[in-house]
This record gives sequence, C-alpha cells and structure tokens, in this order.
Amino acid sequence: MKVKGLKKDKVNIVTLGCSKNLVDSEVMLTQLKGNGIKTTHESKKDDANIVIINTCGFIDNAKQESIDTILRYVDAKEEGLVEKVYVTGCLSHRYKDDLEKEIPQVDAFFGTMELPALLKKFKADYKHELLGDRITTTSSHYAYLKIAEGCDRPCSFCAIPLMRGGHKSRPIEELVTEAKNLAKNGTKELLLIAQDSTYYGLDLYKKRNLAELMQRLSDVEGIDWIRLHYAFPTGFPMDVLDVMAERPNICNYLDIPLQHGSTNMLKLMRRGTTREKTEALLAEMRSRVPDIAIRTTLIAGHPGETEEDFADMVDFVEKSRFDRLGIFTYSHEENTHSYSFTDDVPDEVKQERANHVMQIQEEISNEINQAKIGKTFKVLIDRKESGSFIGRTEHDSPEVDNEVYIDAKKHYLRVGDFAEIKITDATEFDLYGEPAQG
Repeated sequence: MKVKGLKKDKVNIVTLGCSKNLVDSEVMLTQLKGNGIKTTHESKKDDANIVIINTCGFIDNAKQESIDTILRYVDAKEEGLVEKVYVTGCLSHRYKDDLEKEIPQVDAFFGTMELPALLKKFKADYKHELLGDRITTTSSHYAYLKIAEGCDRPCSFCAIPLMRGGHKSRPIEELVTEAKNLAKNGTKELLLIAQDSTYYGLDLYKKRNLAELMQRLSDVEGIDWIRLHYAFPTGFPMDVLDVMAERPNICNYLDIPLQHGSTNMLKLMRRGTTREKTEALLAEMRSRVPDIAIRTTLIAGHPGETEEDFADMVDFVEKSRFDRLGIFTYSHEENTHSYSFTDDVPDEVKQERANHVMQIQEEISNEINQAKIGKTFKVLIDRKESGSFIGRTEHDSPEVDNEVYIDAKKHYLRVGDFAEIKITDATEFDLYGEPAQG
C-alpha cells in the first residue's frame, strides 16, 4: 500500500518545440530548484512522480506531437506510474478550454505567462532574486539567451502573437547579468533568441537597440561567440552589421526568416517588404560583413501561391545562395489572417515544392562546402559520438546547421573547447577535418 507524503516529490519537465520554449523550461527548472523541489529535465528514468509538459502550438505537426505527449503521460498517470500531469506552454495557452474538456485527466493547464500560478501548485513562490540565474539543459559551453518575448508583427500566417502576446524587450542590464552568470558556469557561446530580435528595444528605449545590446554582451568576459537568431527583415537595424564587423566575438552569422521570394506572396503574407528590398538588404549585409553566413526559412504553399509565385521563390533561392536554408509547408492556423483564405494548395503540392527548394539548396550548400576544403576554421567541439568529435564553425548554430566531424581514433580534442580545424572533405551539409598543424 502506497503511503502518500513519505516520498518527496520529483518533477520531470518535458520540453517540446523551439529554443524559446527550452529557455522557459530552464527558468521553470531554476525556480523549482530554488524552492527546494527536486527536478529533472526530460529524464529517461521513470523516477519522477510529477510531470510538467511544456508544449508547442506553432503548426499542425508540433501540435500533434504535444497532444501525443500529453496523452502518453495521462496513460502513465492512469497506470499509477506518475501522480500528477501539468501542461504549460503555447498549445496550452492557445487551446486551454478545449484541452480541459478533451483531456480532463490533466491536473492543470497553464498559459505561457503563468509560471507563478504553476509554482503555486508546488506551494512554491516565484523568486525574483533568481532573475538572471538559469540552470541550462544544453551542453554547458553554449546557452540560449532570450532577449525579448512576444511579437508585434502582423504576419498573416503566424499564430505566435496569439500564444505569446505583444513584444516585450528585456532590459540590457538584466541580460548582461544573465550572460555573466552563464559565463561563470562555463558558457562560451550565447545564442540570442526572440520571436523578433530586430524589434529589440523599441518598447523600452524608444529605438531599435539591438546593436548596443550586442556590444554590451560582447564585453562580457568568457563569452567567445555571440550568435544572432530570428531577425525580422523589415526595419533591420543596420548598425548591428557594424558591431558584427567590429567585434571578433560576434559571429559572422545571421538567422533571418524571409518566408518567400515572390513580392506578391510577401504582400499576402503581410511581411511589409518586397523581393527587391529583400535582395538589397542581403547585398548590404554581404557588403558590410563579407564573411557573413546567412540562414533563412521559407514557407511553401501559402494560400494563393501560384506556379508563378513558386517560380519566383525558386529563382530567389538560386540567386541569393543562402549558406543555410530550411523550408516549412504552410499550416492553416485558426484565428490568423491567412485562415480567412481558402487553403487552396494541395498538401502533396506543398510538399513537392518544399522538396524542390531543398534539392536546389543541397546543390548550393555542396558548392559552398566544397570551397572550404583546404581552409582552416575555428571550431567549437560540441560532443563525441560514434568515433568522432563533432563541432561547429562560427557559421553554424546547434541542431539546425552544418557540423564538422573529426576522427576521434586519430585525434584527441576536448568537448567544450575551441580547436583550429583544417577541412579535408565535405558533403552537402557536413564538413570533415583534422586539427591544423602548427
């Protein structure tokens, strides 16, 4: 017979979706531990009696994964393997009422801004003194730094403002404190993230202040690389490029989701720009930072996308020669502006178009990578796996970009250290190398 109250609670946090969600889970982990509660993140052991699922509600596939995960833990609860299941994050924020009706076995649902209410379930308080402290779940040598929350953009296809609210920048001082704490704990690379990093500072400082933030962060001792993600193209603050060119510890890397290459589609998507303006922006970026690696994401099959629009996108990809590119098929999201249109591109056509763009990108990536053979790059070693040390150059972000493989049987390197690596071979999405001599 189980006697309640003798065993101390242990909480397992399960994170789904993007790096912004991961930061939220790390803050949750820090707050729970700060309140003396035993916690773990995505534990493979079944020793936690309480599970918190941090969900994603971005597109259909992500929603399905979130629902499947909730159902899996609800089943575990019914089998007596866990005592309580709590659900938070974007899916929970957006569909709370529906989820409460459909999955009543969940003990409580919380929105994206309801961490204090979630903590109350553990008789815990939100500790403001822990602001700037964070237990990271990534490799100790890199960490995500969320510089803002929410988004003010009117993009027709996007449900993020419904789940995350309007844009709210975090003060520079708070971010610098957090960066210093991360550096003290061994973080060498900061990955700056937000729903829209281009907008940073407008609400707090009445001007786009991303360049000053990056300067201040680059002054933090121990931070060797700073990498910028999710920069919206419209209104991009060009002084960021000057800081990138001046500061050696700011990576010559930019993640800038462009979404399409057809002016007609950009207008339908309410992106506030044209193909011509986008191409001028890319040219300016490459002129000011000649070694910049540009990553983008695109959407195939948005309502109204004709064969001609898609041909424009293909031409745009071929001419722009992005270093990194990802493409999603359009997901018809209720309560967005695009939902008022008919989802008129069949799923198989969306997928064919996405595949076609990726085939073009594979050829571009292969050509770019082949040109790296014989050159030497500073590489951050992320892990050792299957007989190889695996790392990244400054042109690559974790999980989404190219990796560099070094034979661990022939060479010894330390995970978390930088090494000068000479590239000896390359494929479309990976590089192979060996430590440079001398």
